[in-house]
Amino acid sequence: MSVDEIARRLDIGRLAVYAMLEQGILPGIRLGRRWIVTRHAYEEWERTCGMRTGPGLQNEPEVRVH
Repeated sequence: MSVDEIARRLDIGRLAVYAMLEQGILPGIRLGRRWIVTRHAYEEWERTCGMRTGPGLQNEPEVRVH
């Protein structure tokens, strides 16, 4: 998914999406200057409201306020 598409879906700006990717809030992989976000990873993140799930992981929000 593109940063623009994620920004539209979340109704936020592109810079906010980049900040969320850099902080690890959104699931993505950086390749050079590009961010790669698979639709499956984004939809799983959206479905779980950004909470980490799985064995041995605590369910805590991943939001950092600076």
